[in-house]
Amino acid sequence: MASSDQQLRALLAADRAVTADRVAALSQDIEAIVEAARLVATDDEHDPEGSTIAFERSQTTAFLADARKHLDDLDSALERIEAGDYGRCELCGQPIAPERLLARPAARTCINCAS
Repeated sequence: MASSDQQLRALLAADRAVTADRVAALSQDIEAIVEAARLVATDDEHDPEGSTIAFERSQTTAFLADARKHLDDLDSALERIEAGDYGRCELCGQPIAPERLLARPAARTCINCAS
């Protein structure tokens, strides 16, 4: 089981690194979009480019929120490993199947409770 724990910890750490990079990149994208919009006098309602800029900002903001939530989920999973609670369903208390944890290392619930 120790090998499996090490594998899951490695998956979580790798996913966390990629996700942290994604959060940083999306944050920069939002800053660039906001700065570009500030420098150009556009009227979102009447300028054809205005709606595109608003959509791009909204979409990037949603992607950033998703990435931040995933990062929080990964951090929580790493904390559960340290506390010895990793791999137990938060709803029913039963073990989460190893296959589920390999597919979704940050999973908090077993398949039955996730449905």
